[in-house]
Amino acid sequence: MFDLQWLLIAIPLASGALLLTWGKEADRFGHLIGTLASAASFVLGVALFINLLGRDEGDRSHTATLFTWIQAGSFHVDMSFTYDQLSGLFVLLITGVGTLIHIYSIGYMEHDERRRRFFAFLNIFIAAMLTLALPPDYLVLFLGWEGVGLASYLLIGFWQHKPSAAAAAKKAFVVNRVGDIGMALAIMLMFTQFGTSSISVVNASIPSASASVATALGLLLLLGACGKSAQVPLQSWLLDAMEGPTPVSALIHAATMVTAGVYLVVRSHGVFDASETARTAVIVVGLVTLLVGAWIGCAKDDIKKALAGSTMSQIGYMMLAAGLGPAGYAFAIFHLITHGFFKANMFLGAGSVMHGMEDDVNMRHYGALRKMMPFTFATFALGYLAIIGIPPFAGFFSKDKIIEAAFGHNVFVGLGALLGAGVTAFYMTRLMMMTFFGDQRWNEEIHPHESPKVMTVPLMALGALSLFGGALAIGGFIETWLAPVVGEAPHEDLPLPALVISLLVLVVVLIGIGASYVLYTREPIAGETPADGSVSFFSRAGRHELYGNELNDAVAVRPTRHLTRFLVWLDGKGIDGFVTGLADRLGDTSQFLRKPQTGYVRSYALTMFGGAAVLLLVLLAVTLA
Repeated sequence: MFDLQWLLIAIPLASGALLLTWGKEADRFGHLIGTLASAASFVLGVALFINLLGRDEGDRSHTATLFTWIQAGSFHVDMSFTYDQLSGLFVLLITGVGTLIHIYSIGYMEHDERRRRFFAFLNIFIAAMLTLALPPDYLVLFLGWEGVGLASYLLIGFWQHKPSAAAAAKKAFVVNRVGDIGMALAIMLMFTQFGTSSISVVNASIPSASASVATALGLLLLLGACGKSAQVPLQSWLLDAMEGPTPVSALIHAATMVTAGVYLVVRSHGVFDASETARTAVIVVGLVTLLVGAWIGCAKDDIKKALAGSTMSQIGYMMLAAGLGPAGYAFAIFHLITHGFFKANMFLGAGSVMHGMEDDVNMRHYGALRKMMPFTFATFALGYLAIIGIPPFAGFFSKDKIIEAAFGHNVFVGLGALLGAGVTAFYMTRLMMMTFFGDQRWNEEIHPHESPKVMTVPLMALGALSLFGGALAIGGFIETWLAPVVGEAPHEDLPLPALVISLLVLVVVLIGIGASYVLYTREPIAGETPADGSVSFFSRAGRHELYGNELNDAVAVRPTRHLTRFLVWLDGKGIDGFVTGLADRLGDTSQFLRKPQTGYVRSYALTMFGGAAVLLLVLLAVTLA
């Protein structure tokens, strides 16, 4: 049965190609074809996972080879796919949450005249992400890596009639290319050092390489991961990506693109285990990003951008866990899965709010929407309780495990992760209070209403997963399941008992909730965003995303623009000037030289006579001398 795993990719890819090439008559049912294709991959993924569960622990990895892709001397790459404990979980997340997003999109994109094309792009996105998750070779993985980049460009800029959407798509594409340079260089380094790009061979061979090679390889892979997972310093594209339709935001932030970097680090565990420096870099990047993302989430009034800051922060938790090595790999994947549930739930919930508010994204124009949108409110609340880590919701089990592992590694790292939990509770409570509670602040011309069932049913499913997704922690299932792939988690000496750490996290979360509740109920919420000059530096910096865009503009954009202008000047005035100037001088010389060429015989005879006379005079002078 595992020989059929290539169909996981082929079905949505074929559907995407069909929807793009079919005529307008497919507009009536194209969205159904796209949704069924994603659902078919999900059903096949479930069947494969059940089959995997029934096998012995040592027989839970199966590779299916389709054909030889590259054969050049000793370098050999097969087009093959491996279904194991790690890729099996990813397949279920990608296709399961992806299918719910497809169903939701049927209602959300109902009146878009290009809906068929939108579903084609969704299918391509699913196929590209599966191509990234299944291969046993970095070079084949890189195909999916670039495919995800292309699909994100197409979906973020889907409404390209909006200049902001077109600019956001280009920004995401360019920033990700920076990270992709790291990924490409890493694959080249693997080839030069080991003669292969096989993931298992590289993981097994890296201990025999020098420390500098292991560190360089780890840092290059981390650069690639930062681009895809929007980690500092390559995070600037993520909030702009909210310009795409809301289902795109849910797909990118929950089940696909931003999880790719975490997957890459965990799948490359051998590389990071061999380099303490590379692992420390991953920890620093994750810790900084989780705090930066939380800070941004506290200041944004755009509901989607507030959730985007939250995604940065939660992916930071995953990256932090991955940097902890064997003690954190399983928990990074665990939180990735639970985050896929509750973040897709909340992004689609935000889309439902926008649907009822005529696409207004400003939370200062909301208030008291729980009465107008009861299903959206109830499901969104489940996601809210999950992300802040209230037991027994999914986030409590996955995020608390990361904080516990962080304390086991270093007290200061643990305190940073603990602070992030408190800030998460603060900004998510702020979002809830501004959107669903308080007084109504919307214009009287707007009539908020609940979304249709095709949109609320996926919300209910994701809400249930937000509640019960933590079941993967029962009996240590997630650690045991992933141990054959990422190694056994060692016992860590904790500064405090695990139960005390969990209680401490819960207390910090409750403090964050209380502080936000008091701040946003003490006075009526302003209906418009206050000017920068009237708010604190904390809020102002958060609104400007800690001035990341300004920094990029100063460090990269403006210098590049000036360099480009200089090169254009150099090309026009220097290189072209030299070539055209030389041609002009040769032309002037030829014009001067052609003047004596009159064509008259008498002129030529006179010239010859004059020349002969001069010659005779020279000879005479020489003879007399």
